[in-house]
Amino acid sequence: MDRDDEQLLRRRVYGADHDYPGPQPGRRYAELVGGPLDGLLLDSTGWTQDEVDSGVALPTELGQFGAGGRAMYDPRPGAPARFDWTGDTP
Repeated sequence: MDRDDEQLLRRRVYGADHDYPGPQPGRRYAELVGGPLDGLLLDSTGWTQDEVDSGVALPTELGQFGAGGRAMYDPRPGAPARFDWTGDTP
């Protein structure tokens, strides 16, 4: 296992069970970059290319709108394993 793999395994996954907060073998993840969920991993296992391309609005209490708000992330062009924060929405 190289250094990058070891670092990935120590990361937390958005929405993961607290008993198993890290990435699981055989799953595909994208890193959330910027915004309130910066540094978390998003499990995108089984997503179609259209689902990846459309980005996500993830529920979070940490954003501009607090409880009930969502943080919006879009895949980075040329680097679909990174989703960049594009803002918050109520």
